[in-house]
Amino acid sequence: MYQTLLTSLQNGIFTITINRPDKLNALNQLVMQELNQAITEVYEHAEIRSAIITGAGNKAFVAGADISEFVGASVEEGKALAKKGQDIFFRIERSPKPIVACVNGFALGGGCELAMSCHFRLASENAKFGQPEVNLGLIPGYGGTQRLVQLIGKGRALEMLMSASMIDAATALQYGLVNYVLPAEELVSKAIAILDTINSKAPLAVAKCIESANAVFDETKNGYLVELNTFGDCFGTADMKEGTSAFLEKRKASFQGK
Repeated sequence: MYQTLLTSLQNGIFTITINRPDKLNALNQLVMQELNQAITEVYEHAEIRSAIITGAGNKAFVAGADISEFVGASVEEGKALAKKGQDIFFRIERSPKPIVACVNGFALGGGCELAMSCHFRLASENAKFGQPEVNLGLIPGYGGTQRLVQLIGKGRALEMLMSASMIDAATALQYGLVNYVLPAEELVSKAIAILDTINSKAPLAVAKCIESANAVFDETKNGYLVELNTFGDCFGTADMKEGTSAFLEKRKASFQGK
């Protein structure tokens, strides 16, 4: 179905693998287009409960955008390119189903931006993160300047953005950019274990956790008001009635996502 992605669905977890290992999984227009299609699958297919994004091989998650596509672009074309990338990564960030990045190797430029748009990140021991765009006379355009500050703080983010320095997995863990650092062969199995746990919870409540947490960084929204409203909305769900009944009856809840 896809030319640049491998996808598989197992036990409600949809794994999306960017499959251009010879190009270190660089993001070209076709990859971005197909990634957008794969995210549509996550949104639309009820059997998909959560997703993993990773890269083929063990050298790179995604080692950046395909720079050859930038050459000769005008100011307006540059803005259009950034808008397209931002829109796709917003869809990942705002997905009502959890999307986790398994960063195996280099996550540079657009690759680091892709990882940061996921709900959280796991890294292999050989992972490296960086935003090297200033080396090209550019800055990150797919949300990198915003999400890096959100995730690791302004001082550390600006150092990385302005120096183009890479950080290793241990530093990424220390900075709070990733939740776990693991041997490469354990990376996906750890993500699956976490998502299996999340998938056992009430799907509508999980979606509302994502919505409320995202509101923290949305200047058009009052996060506390979003929380108040989504908390209230939960009271109208069958899952809340099931969850509270199961708790009081000391049994395991069976959630239907309704």
